[in-house]
Amino acid sequence: MNEAYIVGAVRTPVGRKNGGLSHAHPADLGAHALRELMARTGADPAAVEDVIFGCVDTIGPQAGDIARTCWLAAGLPEEVPGVTVDRQCGSSQQALHFAAQAVLSGTADLVVAGGVQNMSMVPISSAMLAGRPLGHDTPFAGSKGWSARYGTREISQFAGAEQIAARWELSRAEMEAYACESHRRAVAAIDTGRFAREITPYEGVAADEGPRRDTGPERMAALGTLVDGGRLTAALASQISDGAAALLVASPRAVREHGLTPRARVHHLSARGGDPVEMLSAPIPATAYALRRTGMTIGDIDTVEINEAFAPVVLAWLRETGADPARVNPNGGAIALGHPLGATGAVLAVKLLHELERTGGRYGLQTMCEGGGQANVTILERL
Repeated sequence: MNEAYIVGAVRTPVGRKNGGLSHAHPADLGAHALRELMARTGADPAAVEDVIFGCVDTIGPQAGDIARTCWLAAGLPEEVPGVTVDRQCGSSQQALHFAAQAVLSGTADLVVAGGVQNMSMVPISSAMLAGRPLGHDTPFAGSKGWSARYGTREISQFAGAEQIAARWELSRAEMEAYACESHRRAVAAIDTGRFAREITPYEGVAADEGPRRDTGPERMAALGTLVDGGRLTAALASQISDGAAALLVASPRAVREHGLTPRARVHHLSARGGDPVEMLSAPIPATAYALRRTGMTIGDIDTVEINEAFAPVVLAWLRETGADPARVNPNGGAIALGHPLGATGAVLAVKLLHELERTGGRYGLQTMCEGGGQANVTILERL
C-alpha cells in the first residue's frame, strides 16, 4: 500500500479581526503560505499535481476558485491546477484528506493542501446570506425534504453550542475556566517561541494576534450572554480571524525523486456526521469511529488539536473521550488564537505536526466540528 507523507507545513500568523492581516487580499495571504511552503521543502513547483484549498464564504475576493488564484498570485507554474473545498469549518482539513487520498490511491505523487480566509474582508456567513436579495432567506428555507425532517428549528452554531452546554450540564464558570486556560497556554506558547518554526511572517505581522494577556475570570464573568437565558458569552467562542496555511503531501516516489524529507505520515483519515441541529457535537462520534478503525485508544494519542469553536465543544468531547486535558490543545486553541474558518483545519494540522516534533510524540489526532453536524478526524504519525 502507498503512503502519504507530509513533507512541509507552514502557516501565516492568525490575525485578529481588523488587525494586521485584515487588508491582505485572500489570494495574497494564501500565496504567501504557498511560496514559503515550496521554498522550505525545495520541491519543484512544476511537479505539484494539484492545489486543494479550503475556504468558506467564497464570494468577492474569495470567489472564483481561491485555490487556483492563490497559486497564480504566488507566481507559481500555470500548468498546476487548483480546487476549492467547502466543508464549512473543516474545509482545509478536508483539503488535507483529499490530498492524502490522491497520494494513497496512487493517482498523484505531490499535492498541496491548505486553506485561506479573511474574515475581516468577507464577514462570517456572507455566503449564507447572499441569497436574500433573490428571495432565499437561508440555504434551508423552501426545501420540503429539509422541513419534513428538521422543521423550522434554528440552524446556527450559537444554538448548537447552547444545546451542548445544556446537554452536558456545563456551567458558565467551568467554560470560562477553560477559556482562560486557552489564553494562558497561547500566551505561553508565543512567549517561549513554540510557534516560530511554523509561522511565516506577513508584512510585519510575525505572531498570532488573538491571545489576550489581560483576560481573566472576573473580566469574563462581567460579559453578557449571547442570548437571553443562555450560558455562552463572546469569551467562550472562537475569535473572528484572518490567515492561511499550506502543507505538502508526497508519495514515497516523490520523496525519492525530489529528495524530500518525510516528517509525518497520514496514519488515518475519516469524516462522520451527527445531528445537524445540535451541529457541533460530531467530533465525539467521529473520534470514536477513528479510534475503532485504527485499533487505537485515546491513551495512544500524544497530542490532540480539537478546534475550540466554543468552549462546550471541547469540554463535552473531553468528558466523552476521557482524554488527558494536558494533551489537548497544549498551546491554546481558537478561543485564544482565532478561527479563520476555511484555513483553520490546515492551521491545526501545521500546529499538530510541529508540536509532535517539539515534544517527540508519536501520534497526533486532529478533529473539529463543522456546519451540517459533521467532523473530520486526522491521525498523524511523526517520523
